[in-house]
Formats: sequence, C-alpha cells, structure tokens
Amino acid sequence: MSINFKELANKYGTPYYVYDFDYITNQYNELKTAFKARKSLIAYAVKANSNLSVIKHLANLGAGADCVSIGEVKRALKVGIEPYKIIFSGVGKTDDEIRQALEFGILMINVESAAELDRVEVIAKELGKVARISIRINPNIDPKTHPYISTGLHENKFGVDIDTAKRMYIQCKNSDNLEPTGIHCHIGSQLTQLQPIKESVQIIADLVRNLAAIKIELSFIDIGGGLGIIYDDEKLIDTNEYAQTVLETMFGLDITVVCEPGKFIVGNSGTFITKVLYEKVNGEKRFVIVDGAMNDLIRPSLYNAYHKSEVLNDNKEFSACNLVGPVCESGDFFAKNVQLPKTQHNDLVAIYSAGAYGFSMSSNYNTRGRVAEIAVENGEDRLIRKRETFEDLITLEEEFIK
Repeated sequence: MSINFKELANKYGTPYYVYDFDYITNQYNELKTAFKARKSLIAYAVKANSNLSVIKHLANLGAGADCVSIGEVKRALKVGIEPYKIIFSGVGKTDDEIRQALEFGILMINVESAAELDRVEVIAKELGKVARISIRINPNIDPKTHPYISTGLHENKFGVDIDTAKRMYIQCKNSDNLEPTGIHCHIGSQLTQLQPIKESVQIIADLVRNLAAIKIELSFIDIGGGLGIIYDDEKLIDTNEYAQTVLETMFGLDITVVCEPGKFIVGNSGTFITKVLYEKVNGEKRFVIVDGAMNDLIRPSLYNAYHKSEVLNDNKEFSACNLVGPVCESGDFFAKNVQLPKTQHNDLVAIYSAGAYGFSMSSNYNTRGRVAEIAVENGEDRLIRKRETFEDLITLEEEFIK
C-alpha cells in the first residue's frame, strides 16, 4: 500500500513514525499459515514495538505475547491478550515481577538461570501457586548476525547449558510449586541463514525426547524469533521452508510450537519521517541536518545499523553526505557517507524499515519529546500515540521542585 508521507506530515507534524497495519496482518498470517500443520502459538515479541494499538491489532488476529518485563505483560493484558497466551522472558526478573506474573496466571515464565528458578519456586510457594516453567537453553550456536543481537552463544548472558537445564527440569518435577511446561531457545535477531536455526531447534527437540524418557513431559517448544527483514539487500529465509525445517526436527513429538516474531512482523511495516532543517559543509564534508535524532531512532548510533533513507523531492543532484540530527552527540546520525540529493528546508526524509526497535527504544534525551505514531489501515490513517509535550516530560518532576 502506498502511504502519502507528505500529507501525514502536514496533518500530524514531524518527526513521526507510521505503520502499515495491512502489512502487519499479512506478516502474521504468513507465519501462522506456515505452521498450520501443527498446533502453534505466534507470540508477538512486544519489545519490538510496544504501542498498544499494534499489540491490539495482533491480538485481534489471534496472537499471543512474548514479554520481557511486567510492563509488557500488562500491555498485552490491557489490550485483551489472554493470560494463557503470554510468556514472560528475560534474564533479570524482580521478585515483584515474578509475583505479579504468577498472580496474572500467564502461560509460563521463561527461566534463564538456576538462581532465577529458585526465586520463582520460593515466591510460588509463598503465594500457594504452581508456576508453569519454561527453561531457556543456550545451544552455543553462532547465529551469523551482529554480535549485539546475538543471544545463543555461551559468551552471551542468555539461557543455560544442556546439563544445567536437565537439573532444573528435575527440580521442577520434584517441586510442589513448579510445573515443567515448556522449553525455549532464541539465538539472535536478524537471522538470514536457516542452518543455525535448524541446529538449535534440533538440540532442544533432542532434549525434549531425553526428558520424556525420565517422565518429564513438556507441552510447548518455543523456537524463539529472530527471522530477518530487508534493510538493504538481504536474502531472507523463506517462511514455509523455515516452518518445514522446524517441524521436521520435532518428528514424533506431540507438542505445541511457539514462535516469537517481532521484527519479522512489524519491522518493514514502519517508516520514520523527518524534516530537513539545514544543509552545511565543514571543509569537504556535507551534512544534512534533520529534526529527527538518535533519541528517536537509535539503531544506527547503537550498532551502526543500516536503514535506507530517501529524500522525498525530485532533485537529481546527488552527492555524499552524513544524515544527522540536532542532539548534542557525535553519535547522532542516521546514515554516514550516503548518497542523497540536494535538499531544501522542510524537505521530508523517509527512513525505512523502522517499525521494530524504533519508537520502542526512543528516549527523551536533550529534553526532546517522543514523536507521534500513526497507523494506516485500509487506506485510512489514525493517530495511535500523541506527540509528547514539554508538560508531559516534566509531569513526574515538577511537584518536587523546591
């Protein structure tokens, strides 16, 4: 679907994020259909884009939620995702978060260490509840992606090794307050090769079989997320081939597959639109300065991530430049040495593939209000988050001024 970025800029101002909800629908349905041969749950990774309207849209399609804070769990519940479709992951859950998750009755807590399992058991006993447990396995497999978004190697902080996991499952089996329910593995984000996924799923499927031999029967096998999207010219994993490969490793297992896509569903749905303020030249270096900044979209600054950028004008006079924002940091850039046309004040710049880890990682650095978010569905646009005002930013502080 074509989105009129200029019309939206006139209506809502800049900078803004806009999301194509029809694209989100198609991505969800594509993945759900790929796993139709088996019981499955598509648990949307809320961290990718936690706007309530985005989560609600996916809830309406039948999605569950993969959450990494109790705040994300509450977002999922608020828009109507049933507790039995919610998974709570993350390496550092507080006692209060564990307590609330148990009281909400979510599907399972995804445990990432033996110490965490001990805390869950203690808290479940205090509450007189049985905690449904999934254990995250770290298979020590290189996902062939950026090191900052790699999660499946022993050098990463996530999950436990196979031997530790076996001991933890036995602890669950022998506990009155723990129920071994699932197994989980997620080796990283922006995955574009199938082999590492196949190897990791094979490892956890084999563990499921070994556990069954000692009478520990699991109901869910969570293969994580991480399927890549197009930022530049990536060759992506075919969704049907992905599902078929995963299902082949589970031959003979009566178990529900859980998948946790985030970026795959929303990444290419989103565009960040910013406005040119000025051009300047330092020596021979050209800079295009826009009203958006690293606090709005931090991925380029954080790990030099590439986002295709396009000036929305008809100028054919291109030259190399740095596309930068107003924040007082040298790391405040969207692109370096990128070929862009000559710009004028108020020209719009579209930064693509910004639907995941864009707004959700934004901040108020330099006392900058976070930007507006807009949904477009069936050709109609609507505001799904207002632009923050200065008053919004100070509301939790001003009563304490002396």
